[in-house]
Amino acid sequence: MERIGYIQIKVVGKKGNLQLTPENYDIKDIISVLEHAENLLFPNNKKERPTISYDIQSGSVKHILKTSLQAIIGFNALLLQIYNNNYSIDFLESPTARAFEYFQDSAKKQGVAFEISTSVKDSGELIVDAYTEFLRSEEIWVDAEFYFYGIVTDFGGKEKANIHLDTKEYGILKVNSDKKMLGDYESNPLYKPYGIRTMGKQNVHTGELDKSSLKLLEIVDYDRNYKDDYISELISKASISWAGIGDADEWLSEMR
Repeated sequence: MERIGYIQIKVVGKKGNLQLTPENYDIKDIISVLEHAENLLFPNNKKERPTISYDIQSGSVKHILKTSLQAIIGFNALLLQIYNNNYSIDFLESPTARAFEYFQDSAKKQGVAFEISTSVKDSGELIVDAYTEFLRSEEIWVDAEFYFYGIVTDFGGKEKANIHLDTKEYGILKVNSDKKMLGDYESNPLYKPYGIRTMGKQNVHTGELDKSSLKLLEIVDYDRNYKDDYISELISKASISWAGIGDADEWLSEMR
């Protein structure tokens, strides 16, 4: 049986003249905490993450999120790293960094404090309040173009237009778009393989993609069989130029 641990996000503050309790804590705040807590633990492909169970307890308001002990131990190390680096979050993956920034912004707007800790013995703890300043260097993120291929699972949107593309490498990507671009697209792409060209932010040090920044530039018709045939044709043509080279790997190594 898998060993389980938990993270605790304790919210301390008032609602009007009353101390916060589970009875007067709004459901919208609970939903926001849960959405961002998932990114604290599992910032990437959420399809393969273990189960996260939830409980809310009194003592101000305590959000208890239980999941695999391995994930909790990793998150505890992350808390200690942030504390020891004067609240710098440059080393975090983008969804996790944004989650901490959410708690910082909420603490300032609502006048509350978030006390984040784990079930690990001698747990690290971060207190996020109106005076907290997480540090993230914006200059390490630059604009870059990306091509993604996958199955379109959603297309459109009443308020905000976007495409959801289910990819092998990144899971489901939500790509923002101009409504006119989607409206002018004549065929129905739902549940079909497509490629998309996008603009987004990329970390210049780690190469990490900020998936929340993606904007659609172009929809690319994607036929797997045609692409394979096209590549085979290119290989055949290139083989003529490589005819006089004995060991291609050795030649490439020398050229480098």
